[in-house]
Amino acid sequence: MDIPNRQFNMAPAVRRAVGLIIGIVAPSGAGKTFSALRLATGIQRVCGGDIAVIDTENGRALYYADKFKFLHVPFAAPFNSLDYLAAMRFCVSKGVKTIVTDSMSHEHEGQGGHLETFQAELDRLSRGDDSKRDRMKMLAWQKPKEQRKKLMLEMNQMNVNFISTFRAKEKLKLVTGKQPIEMGFQPIAGEELIYEMVLKMLLLPGAEGVPTWQSDYMGERAMIKLPDQFRPFFDRDKPVQIDEDLGQKLAEWAAGSKPGAEPPINHPAHSEQRAIADQFDLATLTAAYTDCEAHLAFVELEKRRAELWAKIPPSDAKTQLKAASDAAKARLTETGSRNP
Repeated sequence: MDIPNRQFNMAPAVRRAVGLIIGIVAPSGAGKTFSALRLATGIQRVCGGDIAVIDTENGRALYYADKFKFLHVPFAAPFNSLDYLAAMRFCVSKGVKTIVTDSMSHEHEGQGGHLETFQAELDRLSRGDDSKRDRMKMLAWQKPKEQRKKLMLEMNQMNVNFISTFRAKEKLKLVTGKQPIEMGFQPIAGEELIYEMVLKMLLLPGAEGVPTWQSDYMGERAMIKLPDQFRPFFDRDKPVQIDEDLGQKLAEWAAGSKPGAEPPINHPAHSEQRAIADQFDLATLTAAYTDCEAHLAFVELEKRRAELWAKIPPSDAKTQLKAASDAAKARLTETGSRNP
Protein backbone atom coordinates (compact mmCIF):
# COMPACT_ATOMS: atom_id res chain seq x y z
CA MET A 1 0.00 0.00 0.00
CA ASP A 2 1.47 3.37 -1.04
CA ILE A 3 1.70 6.09 1.58
CA PRO A 4 0.95 9.59 0.21
CA ASN A 5 3.99 11.84 0.03
CA ARG A 6 2.57 14.86 1.82
CA GLN A 7 4.11 17.88 3.52
CA PHE A 8 2.89 18.96 6.95
CA ASN A 9 3.47 21.97 9.19
CA MET A 10 3.77 22.10 12.96
CA ALA A 11 3.44 25.07 15.32
CA PRO A 12 2.51 25.72 18.96
CA ALA A 13 -1.26 25.49 19.45
CA VAL A 14 -2.88 28.88 19.98
CA ARG A 15 -6.61 29.25 20.48
CA ARG A 16 -8.16 31.59 17.95
CA ALA A 17 -11.47 33.37 17.74
CA VAL A 18 -14.41 31.05 17.04
CA GLY A 19 -18.13 31.43 16.58
CA LEU A 20 -20.51 30.26 19.28
CA ILE A 21 -23.15 27.62 18.54
CA ILE A 22 -25.53 27.56 21.50
CA GLY A 23 -28.74 25.61 22.02
CA ILE A 24 -31.57 26.47 24.41
CA VAL A 25 -33.98 23.57 24.98
CA ALA A 26 -37.29 24.34 26.68
CA PRO A 27 -41.00 23.61 26.69
CA SER A 28 -43.44 26.41 25.97
CA GLY A 29 -43.40 29.23 28.51
CA ALA A 30 -39.98 28.52 30.02
CA GLY A 31 -38.42 31.66 28.54
CA LYS A 32 -36.33 30.38 25.65
CA THR A 33 -36.97 33.28 23.22
CA PHE A 34 -36.43 35.98 25.85
CA SER A 35 -33.32 34.20 27.13
CA ALA A 36 -31.93 33.84 23.60
CA LEU A 37 -32.33 37.58 22.98
CA ARG A 38 -30.63 38.47 26.27
CA LEU A 39 -27.76 36.16 25.40
CA ALA A 40 -27.50 37.62 21.89
CA THR A 41 -27.45 41.17 23.24
CA GLY A 42 -24.52 40.32 25.49
CA ILE A 43 -22.66 38.65 22.63
CA GLN A 44 -23.21 41.78 20.56
CA ARG A 45 -21.31 43.86 23.13
CA VAL A 46 -18.19 41.94 22.15
CA CYS A 47 -18.72 40.98 18.51
CA GLY A 48 -20.63 44.03 17.31
CA GLY A 49 -22.78 43.72 14.20
CA ASP A 50 -26.52 43.19 14.12
CA ILE A 51 -28.65 40.54 15.77
CA ALA A 52 -31.12 38.76 13.49
CA VAL A 53 -33.96 36.52 14.60
CA ILE A 54 -35.09 33.87 12.13
CA ASP A 55 -38.67 33.55 13.36
CA THR A 56 -40.54 30.33 12.59
CA GLU A 57 -43.12 31.05 15.30
CA ASN A 58 -45.42 33.33 13.29
CA GLY A 59 -43.94 36.58 14.60
CA ARG A 60 -43.69 35.72 18.29
CA ALA A 61 -40.19 37.20 18.49
CA LEU A 62 -41.80 40.59 17.82
CA TYR A 63 -43.31 40.42 21.31
CA TYR A 64 -39.86 41.54 22.49
CA ALA A 65 -39.23 44.26 19.91
CA ASP A 66 -39.64 46.95 22.59
CA LYS A 67 -37.07 45.33 24.86
CA PHE A 68 -34.33 44.35 22.40
CA LYS A 69 -32.88 45.73 19.20
CA PHE A 70 -32.79 43.11 16.46
CA LEU A 71 -33.56 42.47 12.81
CA HIS A 72 -36.62 40.29 12.22
CA VAL A 73 -36.63 37.60 9.52
CA PRO A 74 -40.07 35.96 9.15
CA PHE A 75 -39.61 32.33 8.14
CA ALA A 76 -42.62 30.28 7.02
CA ALA A 77 -42.87 26.74 5.62
CA PRO A 78 -41.27 24.83 4.05
CA PHE A 79 -38.86 24.18 6.91
CA ASN A 80 -36.35 22.06 5.04
CA SER A 81 -32.76 22.03 6.31
CA LEU A 82 -31.66 23.87 3.17
CA ASP A 83 -34.35 26.53 3.67
CA TYR A 84 -32.88 27.18 7.12
CA LEU A 85 -29.45 27.40 5.52
CA ALA A 86 -30.76 29.89 2.95
CA ALA A 87 -32.16 32.08 5.74
CA MET A 88 -28.84 31.97 7.60
CA ARG A 89 -26.89 32.83 4.46
CA PHE A 90 -29.21 35.78 3.90
CA CYS A 91 -28.51 37.08 7.41
CA VAL A 92 -24.75 36.73 6.95
CA SER A 93 -24.93 38.57 3.61
CA LYS A 94 -26.47 41.53 5.45
CA GLY A 95 -23.57 41.71 7.92
CA VAL A 96 -25.34 40.02 10.83
CA LYS A 97 -22.95 38.72 13.49
CA THR A 98 -25.38 36.88 15.80
CA ILE A 99 -28.25 34.75 14.51
CA VAL A 100 -31.07 33.60 16.78
CA THR A 101 -33.15 30.81 15.24
CA ASP A 102 -36.48 30.55 17.01
CA SER A 103 -37.11 27.75 16.71
CA MET A 104 -34.95 25.07 15.16
CA SER A 105 -37.54 22.38 15.97
CA HIS A 106 -39.46 23.07 12.75
CA GLU A 107 -36.42 21.79 10.84
CA HIS A 108 -37.20 18.38 12.31
CA GLU A 109 -40.97 17.98 12.40
CA GLY A 110 -42.33 21.09 10.65
CA GLN A 111 -43.98 21.24 7.23
CA GLY A 112 -41.34 20.32 4.67
CA GLY A 113 -38.88 19.50 7.43
CA HIS A 114 -36.63 16.50 7.98
CA LEU A 115 -39.36 13.94 8.70
CA GLU A 116 -41.62 15.11 5.87
CA THR A 117 -38.70 15.08 3.45
CA PHE A 118 -38.09 11.46 4.40
CA GLN A 119 -41.75 10.55 3.84
CA ALA A 120 -41.83 12.30 0.47
CA GLU A 121 -38.67 10.51 -0.58
CA LEU A 122 -40.08 7.17 0.59
CA ASP A 123 -43.24 7.77 -1.43
CA ARG A 124 -41.18 8.62 -4.49
CA LEU A 125 -38.96 5.55 -4.22
CA SER A 126 -41.76 3.06 -3.44
CA ARG A 127 -44.06 4.57 -6.12
CA GLY A 128 -47.15 3.71 -4.13
CA ASP A 129 -46.19 0.06 -3.75
CA ASP A 130 -46.55 -0.71 -0.04
CA SER A 131 -44.53 -3.90 -0.43
CA LYS A 132 -41.47 -1.80 -1.33
CA ARG A 133 -41.69 0.70 1.51
CA ASP A 134 -39.76 -1.29 4.12
CA ARG A 135 -36.99 -2.03 1.62
CA MET A 136 -36.72 1.62 0.62
CA LYS A 137 -36.59 3.19 4.09
CA MET A 138 -32.81 3.17 4.40
CA LEU A 139 -32.40 4.77 0.99
CA ALA A 140 -35.14 7.32 1.68
CA TRP A 141 -33.23 8.68 4.67
CA GLN A 142 -30.26 9.56 2.49
CA LYS A 143 -31.65 12.85 1.10
CA PRO A 144 -32.82 14.46 4.37
CA LYS A 145 -29.64 13.36 6.16
CA GLU A 146 -27.43 14.89 3.47
CA GLN A 147 -29.40 18.13 3.64
CA ARG A 148 -29.08 18.32 7.42
CA LYS A 149 -25.37 17.53 7.19
CA LYS A 150 -24.89 20.43 4.77
CA LEU A 151 -26.71 22.75 7.18
CA MET A 152 -24.50 21.71 10.09
CA LEU A 153 -21.27 21.95 8.12
CA GLU A 154 -22.01 25.48 6.94
CA MET A 155 -23.09 26.62 10.40
CA ASN A 156 -19.67 25.53 11.66
CA GLN A 157 -17.90 27.40 8.86
CA MET A 158 -19.80 30.69 9.04
CA ASN A 159 -17.98 33.33 11.04
CA VAL A 160 -21.02 34.25 13.14
CA ASN A 161 -22.63 33.25 16.42
CA PHE A 162 -25.69 31.00 16.50
CA ILE A 163 -28.28 30.71 19.24
CA SER A 164 -30.89 28.08 18.42
CA THR A 165 -33.99 27.43 20.47
CA PHE A 166 -35.57 23.98 20.51
CA ARG A 167 -39.04 23.10 21.68
CA ALA A 168 -39.11 20.30 24.23
CA LYS A 169 -41.68 17.79 25.43
CA GLU A 170 -41.70 14.95 27.92
CA LYS A 171 -40.89 11.57 26.43
CA LEU A 172 -40.96 7.91 27.42
CA LYS A 173 -38.56 5.24 26.22
CA LEU A 174 -40.40 2.01 25.47
CA VAL A 175 -38.62 -1.19 26.55
CA THR A 176 -40.02 -4.55 25.50
CA GLY A 177 -41.39 -6.46 28.48
CA LYS A 178 -40.63 -3.64 30.94
CA GLN A 179 -42.14 -0.44 32.22
CA PRO A 180 -41.48 2.60 30.01
CA ILE A 181 -38.51 4.71 31.13
CA GLU A 182 -39.19 8.38 31.75
CA MET A 183 -36.69 10.45 29.76
CA GLY A 184 -37.81 13.87 30.96
CA PHE A 185 -37.98 16.85 28.60
CA GLN A 186 -36.40 16.13 25.24
CA PRO A 187 -35.80 18.53 22.34
CA ILE A 188 -37.86 18.22 19.20
CA ALA A 189 -34.84 17.91 16.95
CA GLY A 190 -32.56 15.48 15.24
CA GLU A 191 -29.79 14.10 17.41
CA GLU A 192 -27.14 15.17 14.89
CA LEU A 193 -28.21 18.79 15.12
CA ILE A 194 -28.68 19.07 18.88
CA TYR A 195 -25.31 17.42 19.53
CA GLU A 196 -23.64 20.03 17.31
CA MET A 197 -24.26 22.70 19.95
CA VAL A 198 -21.11 23.63 21.90
CA LEU A 199 -23.27 24.66 24.86
CA LYS A 200 -26.74 23.26 25.59
CA MET A 201 -28.99 24.76 28.25
CA LEU A 202 -32.19 23.11 29.46
CA LEU A 203 -35.00 25.29 30.79
CA LEU A 204 -37.73 23.44 32.66
CA PRO A 205 -41.32 24.72 33.05
CA GLY A 206 -41.36 27.92 35.08
CA ALA A 207 -37.57 28.29 34.87
CA GLU A 208 -37.76 31.97 33.88
CA GLY A 209 -34.45 31.72 32.10
CA VAL A 210 -32.54 29.74 34.75
CA PRO A 211 -30.94 26.61 33.22
CA THR A 212 -31.00 23.23 34.92
CA TRP A 213 -27.60 21.54 35.07
CA GLN A 214 -28.54 18.41 37.02
CA SER A 215 -31.38 15.98 36.44
CA ASP A 216 -32.62 12.60 37.62
CA TYR A 217 -33.72 11.76 34.09
CA MET A 218 -31.25 10.05 31.77
CA GLY A 219 -32.67 11.84 28.73
CA GLU A 220 -32.34 15.30 30.24
CA ARG A 221 -28.78 14.63 31.35
CA ALA A 222 -27.92 13.76 27.75
CA MET A 223 -29.36 17.09 26.60
CA ILE A 224 -27.33 19.18 29.05
CA LYS A 225 -23.90 20.19 27.84
CA LEU A 226 -21.61 22.42 29.91
CA PRO A 227 -18.00 22.08 28.69
CA ASP A 228 -15.12 22.78 31.06
CA GLN A 229 -14.26 26.08 29.39
CA PHE A 230 -17.69 27.50 30.23
CA ARG A 231 -18.02 26.18 33.79
CA PRO A 232 -16.45 29.27 35.39
CA PHE A 233 -19.48 31.23 34.13
CA PHE A 234 -21.96 29.01 35.96
CA ASP A 235 -22.54 27.65 39.43
CA ARG A 236 -24.22 24.26 39.42
CA ASP A 237 -25.32 24.68 43.04
CA LYS A 238 -26.56 28.24 42.56
CA PRO A 239 -28.13 28.48 39.10
CA VAL A 240 -27.42 31.60 37.08
CA GLN A 241 -30.08 33.22 34.94
CA ILE A 242 -29.32 33.59 31.26
CA ASP A 243 -28.65 37.30 30.74
CA GLU A 244 -26.61 39.84 28.79
CA ASP A 245 -23.55 39.54 31.04
CA LEU A 246 -23.44 35.80 30.44
CA GLY A 247 -23.58 36.39 26.69
CA GLN A 248 -20.69 38.85 26.97
CA LYS A 249 -18.56 36.37 28.95
CA LEU A 250 -19.18 33.61 26.42
CA ALA A 251 -18.31 35.93 23.54
CA GLU A 252 -15.14 37.11 25.25
CA TRP A 253 -14.04 33.50 25.63
CA ALA A 254 -14.88 32.84 21.97
CA ALA A 255 -12.82 35.90 20.99
CA GLY A 256 -9.77 34.39 22.65
CA SER A 257 -9.70 35.65 26.25
CA LYS A 258 -9.40 33.33 29.24
CA PRO A 259 -12.34 33.06 31.69
CA GLY A 260 -12.11 35.88 34.19
CA ALA A 261 -9.44 37.74 32.22
CA GLU A 262 -9.77 41.38 31.24
CA PRO A 263 -10.55 41.66 27.50
CA PRO A 264 -7.87 43.29 25.32
CA ILE A 265 -7.68 47.08 25.71
CA ASN A 266 -9.10 47.76 22.25
CA HIS A 267 -11.71 45.01 22.55
CA PRO A 268 -15.29 46.03 21.65
CA ALA A 269 -16.33 44.75 25.08
CA HIS A 270 -15.20 48.11 26.42
CA SER A 271 -18.44 49.63 25.16
CA GLU A 272 -18.18 52.55 27.58
CA GLN A 273 -14.85 53.54 26.09
CA ARG A 274 -16.31 53.28 22.62
CA ALA A 275 -19.23 55.50 23.59
CA ILE A 276 -16.87 58.08 25.13
CA ALA A 277 -14.69 58.15 22.04
CA ASP A 278 -17.71 58.63 19.81
CA GLN A 279 -18.63 61.78 21.72
CA PHE A 280 -15.55 63.46 20.24
CA ASP A 281 -17.01 63.50 16.78
CA LEU A 282 -14.36 64.83 14.42
CA ALA A 283 -16.90 65.53 11.70
CA THR A 284 -18.66 68.04 13.95
CA LEU A 285 -15.42 69.91 14.67
CA THR A 286 -14.26 69.70 11.07
CA ALA A 287 -17.39 71.49 9.91
CA ALA A 288 -16.36 74.49 12.04
CA TYR A 289 -12.85 74.88 10.55
CA THR A 290 -11.92 75.13 6.89
CA ASP A 291 -8.24 76.04 6.45
CA CYS A 292 -5.49 73.55 5.69
CA GLU A 293 -3.72 73.88 9.04
CA ALA A 294 -6.94 73.03 10.86
CA HIS A 295 -7.43 69.98 8.69
CA LEU A 296 -3.94 68.73 9.48
CA ALA A 297 -4.63 69.26 13.17
CA PHE A 298 -7.70 67.03 12.89
CA VAL A 299 -5.64 64.35 11.20
CA GLU A 300 -3.25 64.56 14.14
CA LEU A 301 -6.14 64.26 16.57
CA GLU A 302 -7.49 61.20 14.80
CA LYS A 303 -4.04 59.60 14.94
CA ARG A 304 -3.75 60.43 18.62
CA ARG A 305 -7.13 58.87 19.37
CA ALA A 306 -6.11 55.67 17.57
CA GLU A 307 -2.92 55.52 19.65
CA LEU A 308 -4.91 55.98 22.84
CA TRP A 309 -7.23 53.12 21.96
CA ALA A 310 -4.25 50.83 21.51
CA LYS A 311 -2.29 51.82 24.61
CA ILE A 312 -4.21 53.30 27.51
CA PRO A 313 -5.74 51.21 30.31
CA PRO A 314 -9.55 51.13 30.28
CA SER A 315 -9.74 53.01 33.56
CA ASP A 316 -7.91 56.01 32.06
CA ALA A 317 -9.78 56.08 28.77
CA LYS A 318 -12.23 58.81 29.59
CA THR A 319 -9.67 61.24 31.03
CA GLN A 320 -7.05 60.86 28.32
CA LEU A 321 -9.45 60.91 25.40
CA LYS A 322 -11.02 64.11 26.67
CA ALA A 323 -7.59 65.68 27.24
CA ALA A 324 -6.50 64.85 23.70
CA SER A 325 -9.69 66.25 22.24
CA ASP A 326 -9.54 69.44 24.32
CA ALA A 327 -5.89 70.03 23.40
CA ALA A 328 -6.57 69.62 19.71
CA LYS A 329 -9.57 71.89 19.88
CA ALA A 330 -7.46 74.56 21.62
CA ARG A 331 -4.84 74.36 18.86
CA LEU A 332 -7.52 74.73 16.23
CA THR A 333 -8.95 77.76 17.98
CA GLU A 334 -5.53 79.43 17.83
CA THR A 335 -4.53 78.45 14.29
CA GLY A 336 -7.77 77.88 12.43
CA SER A 337 -10.46 80.18 11.06
CA ARG A 338 -13.95 79.59 12.37
CA ASN A 339 -17.00 79.86 10.17
CA PRO A 340 -19.76 82.11 11.46
